[in-house]
Amino acid sequence: MAETRTIRSLGVEQPGQAGFSTYEEHGVPDGRFHVETLFSGFSAGTELTFLKGSNPYLGARWEPDYGVFVDGEPSAAYPVQFLGYMEVGRVVESRAATPRAGDLVAMAYGHKSGHSADAFEEFYAVMPAGLDPLLGVFVAQMGPICANGLLHAAADAVGPDVRSLRDGVEGRRVLVMGAGVVGMLTALLARRCGAAAVLIAEPSPTRRARAEALGFETLDEPDAWIEAKDRWRSGPAERGADVVFQCRASAQALHIALKALRPQGTVIDLAFYQGGADALRLGEEFHHNGLAIRCAQIGRVPRGCGFAWGRSRLAAETLALLAEEGDAIRRHLVSHVVPIDDAPAFLDTLLRDRPDFLQVVFDYGASRA
Repeated sequence: MAETRTIRSLGVEQPGQAGFSTYEEHGVPDGRFHVETLFSGFSAGTELTFLKGSNPYLGARWEPDYGVFVDGEPSAAYPVQFLGYMEVGRVVESRAATPRAGDLVAMAYGHKSGHSADAFEEFYAVMPAGLDPLLGVFVAQMGPICANGLLHAAADAVGPDVRSLRDGVEGRRVLVMGAGVVGMLTALLARRCGAAAVLIAEPSPTRRARAEALGFETLDEPDAWIEAKDRWRSGPAERGADVVFQCRASAQALHIALKALRPQGTVIDLAFYQGGADALRLGEEFHHNGLAIRCAQIGRVPRGCGFAWGRSRLAAETLALLAEEGDAIRRHLVSHVVPIDDAPAFLDTLLRDRPDFLQVVFDYGASRA
């Protein structure tokens, strides 16, 4: 068995202050493998909620039996030792049939220098030869989140017998709200799956420019609904997008998404909201046009699709997208590559100054060099 090793984890010591903690891992038992981290992606939409103190787990207790948050003792408290779910690393020792020592694997275990994994209980995807290892940060969680959005659109269109992610977008007019990482990957998947048109609405000029570099037409967010209604007409009183993917944590963006839909259309919602929703008016378009909102998160695939559409298949869809668009994704979606040693200072700057950023990746190899 391998000798004891010290694992360093990036977490949040208190609101606004990131820092490191350590713990020990011992030998590799049967059925497990050890990974040494190469890269870890920062999921700003989720992880900044712990830095800002706005995550719902910090203010209430999650009751899994009821599926609700209950006021009282919070489910999480500071210090938060573990953050993150977008990792890629090299297997350094394995006592399982797969993966093997030397394999590159994409996983979701947090911003840690290494990880001891159960090969039977934990999800991993072996990275194919020839693909930039950094792109592995999208494979285990972020890409499948976006693919699951398309899966929800497909289930909305054809029911549980979904054969392909194309079932929900092929030949349809698609609006994507938000040009963050989730929005851009979702737009790329929709285009790959044969959408008749894909428009991206985004308030940030910097992010719109990155989306345009990927070949998408973009709109300033307030203009999205009128453009969709003027451009896409299916018949009398049938104007608007066939499906909207809502990828921005803004109640205003959700309201615009509803305004942009054709009657009886569906918003597939991939956003993580932390505040109230004063800008959302459910008595307006939602009510009068018979609209639907479907929450699509990686914890669940649509009811009835679980057997055929697990995490492995959604990760495979992500890898297929990366095989075709990997160079462009690396160039236009990854805005910062930061040595892990510099992560606390970088996150402090991110909170204090809010520089333009898209996908931030922490580099563990640069730290070891």
